[in-house]
Amino acid sequence: MNVDVTVVGAGPTGLLLASELALAGVRTRILERRTEPQRDSRALTLHPRSVELMDQRGLLDRFLPLGRTVPGWHFAQLPTRLDFSVLDSRRGYTLFLTQARTEELLAERARELGVVVERGYEVTGLSQEADGVDIEVRGQDGTVETFRTGYVVGCDGGRSVVRQSAGIAFPGTDETLTGVLGDFAVTDPDALDAARASGVLVAPLEDGLTRMVFMDPERMRVPAGEPVTLEEFRTSLTRICGTDCGIAAPRWLSRFGNATRLAERYRAGRVLLAGDAAHIHFPAAGQGLNTGLQDAMNLGWKLAAEVNGWAPPGLLDSYDAERRPVGQQVTENTEIQTLLWELTLVRQYQRPGEALRKLFDELLGMEEVNRMLAGRVSALGTAYEPPAPGADPLVGRRMPDIGLKAVASEAIRVYELLPAGRFVHLDLAGDDPDLGAAVSSGWGSRVTTVTVTGRDDHPDLDGVTEVLVRPDGHVAWATRTTEVGNRRAERRAALEAWAGTPA
Repeated sequence: MNVDVTVVGAGPTGLLLASELALAGVRTRILERRTEPQRDSRALTLHPRSVELMDQRGLLDRFLPLGRTVPGWHFAQLPTRLDFSVLDSRRGYTLFLTQARTEELLAERARELGVVVERGYEVTGLSQEADGVDIEVRGQDGTVETFRTGYVVGCDGGRSVVRQSAGIAFPGTDETLTGVLGDFAVTDPDALDAARASGVLVAPLEDGLTRMVFMDPERMRVPAGEPVTLEEFRTSLTRICGTDCGIAAPRWLSRFGNATRLAERYRAGRVLLAGDAAHIHFPAAGQGLNTGLQDAMNLGWKLAAEVNGWAPPGLLDSYDAERRPVGQQVTENTEIQTLLWELTLVRQYQRPGEALRKLFDELLGMEEVNRMLAGRVSALGTAYEPPAPGADPLVGRRMPDIGLKAVASEAIRVYELLPAGRFVHLDLAGDDPDLGAAVSSGWGSRVTTVTVTGRDDHPDLDGVTEVLVRPDGHVAWATRTTEVGNRRAERRAALEAWAGTPA
């Protein structure tokens, strides 16, 4: 067996997943059909939860200087913005950063961890047995070879060969409308306000480029596979806002559709799916790339635990149980946003469509509604269902990145304890002198224990005496039990349920 895990696809999802696996000592290779990294960027943003993930792995200092932070975002291009800054996060902003830059930084991270991206290799099929997966690959010279690997993860996009070969259904809806985007080196800056006022998304990019995105009512039924020409783009832009905005020298023109599909399951034996291979949708509010990164972070440590032989029963299956509902929620909210946009473009629905958008905009002005939708789009509101009833309310939610004071240590934040990709056990009560030795003797290579002598206040942590934080920053277990003896029994059960039997 050549490697433990083969990741198919070197986009952001595949690169982050491979890095997470390598961080845990798993032998990993990436196969990528393209011979060169993607130059053009369909996605432009890292939303707050994705920014937090980079922070948890100690990578954020690489990303922040290259992007621009934005405290709010849009929902269906409505005037009232979603306010990320009021959410419970130190990273309450979107980082405006092109996908090409994100891929470049994640590829650098993968290389540092010893992962090689093998380009020019197209996966043409696979078959699996109880002890491994046989992958058929075509090289640049047309030669086809078959090799065996322990697991395969398809991060190979909406037309995933991995998904199809594994027999995983991809139900959903076909494309019914399309939009266009263009990156231009030359525009008329004075005309861009008119474009924005007419519903065109205008965004400054690197190297002086300007991106424009819109749907033309007269061209919105053109199939996504039909190429966009500069003349078509210019004509549509003029029809929509009365000016062509002086566009010239296009770097990239593309058409995209609203086909929406969700994999029937994210795992079939030794084959798993992440990113666009598992879910596709209209790029409303820029959630696709971010959802893929969060898939990778959830899957990486679980698959590594399985490969390394210590995963408790059901841990790898929890990837599907936790992430597929998130994929469902994202596909549904993007369909809602697309409908709100489409209704104003279809002539017979323009008046009720505008009324509906006005109503939604009024709702966004309500603090509770804005916060709820901001939590969904940012993914800061993502909370996983506890595996057992009666769990503490904190279980499944993101661990707050509070400041801590530990024994014989300088002040530190929770996320600064996560770069190694291990569980972090926080002893917030600090009253069990045997705790550190007990955890390290049984789970020392999997769990970092910190005895906390002081911490920032946080309402969600009132009364909490111990917390077990997962490698992805979500809470695995928490207790408010004060009696030390009772806590020891709870703690051991939690460690065995999440971090496996003691070594």
